[in-house]
Amino acid sequence: MRSPSARRRGIAALGLAAAVLVAPLAAGATAAEPAPQERGTAPTAGAVFRIEDRAARTVAASLADRGWRATVREAALTTDAVNLSALADRSGDHRAARRLEPALDRAEAALTEAKGLDGGHGPLLRLRLADDAMRDALAAGTAPLVTTPPSDDDASSVTAYDSRGRAVELDLRTPPERPVYVLDTDASRALAAGLDVLREELAAHGLSGAVRTGSAQGREAQAAQAGFWSTRITSVRLSDDKEPWVKGDSEIYSLVTGFGHDGKVRVDPVDMPYLDEDGRTYYPDQILVNWSYYKYNLADAVMMEEDGGTNYRELAKALTTALLTITDQGMYIPLVNALLDAMPDDWWTDDPDYVDSWYTLARQDSGSLTGAAGNGRMTVEPYFVDQF
Repeated sequence: MRSPSARRRGIAALGLAAAVLVAPLAAGATAAEPAPQERGTAPTAGAVFRIEDRAARTVAASLADRGWRATVREAALTTDAVNLSALADRSGDHRAARRLEPALDRAEAALTEAKGLDGGHGPLLRLRLADDAMRDALAAGTAPLVTTPPSDDDASSVTAYDSRGRAVELDLRTPPERPVYVLDTDASRALAAGLDVLREELAAHGLSGAVRTGSAQGREAQAAQAGFWSTRITSVRLSDDKEPWVKGDSEIYSLVTGFGHDGKVRVDPVDMPYLDEDGRTYYPDQILVNWSYYKYNLADAVMMEEDGGTNYRELAKALTTALLTITDQGMYIPLVNALLDAMPDDWWTDDPDYVDSWYTLARQDSGSLTGAAGNGRMTVEPYFVDQF
């Protein structure tokens, strides 16, 4: 992956080219346990990594207990992702499990705070076997290591811990033969909860659909009264989802932007939970753009990846601060650069990961569209949604 600065320069150059093109159209041992993030601070991807890393050391130390280690091993071999909190709660006969429970509770609270989530989303921490090729060694009783994904996409190695608290460096390019547990944030659950927060915060500032001005709501309702035109994704494929072996499946979402009927920039988050792997074509028949929301027949889409460190309230704050300054000038202008520039530089080290962008999607677009970064390709079609 290119460095954050190089990547952003490339995006800026693409945006300038898109703006030039669209102008004519517009004119036309037990380790230390994690403490919750201090309220009022601005967490970064590093805050989530530190919480996960400390929890990983604590979990590794707990595996010195043979009985508890066997319980965890059985769970890891029979399920893709282990809810450690629930497993520890059911395993109260193991002293190590009883000692681990409060540490996991504190880590969960810290993660919720660091990611800017509301309560009620369920457990975020999960434990999984890093690679299926490690199953035989784990089943044979080989002592596992415990690690967490790195906070930097450019990292070449990751630190894992054994039950004695010793650190072991692992090459990110090749999975080790020794079994490795990955303790990380359930990105699917975090993304679903985070997009709810993002929609709520954007709506509160008039940048999304839940709360709009009365006149804007009226025009949107009128536009959709007898149904509405949409852009539907019939197939999508990514060349590179940016994931080393330790991170597992990706979690992809898109931010669709354009000008609403009130002349304000509008942002609509679209979850794409099926888009797990690069090099594979998916056929979701998913609506990407609801054109009844937008004043113009043009919009932009930015595809991002949830890598674990996103604070969704901070993301919403950054977006609203930047996008509220942009007003409708009677012509459509691309909004991709404004959206990406709103994200602090340190977020680009790992989270949120930029995947690709599609400038000036038109309502009549049909066929295969390659993203500006050349990493994603979507086949789209106009699709009319009837109102029943």
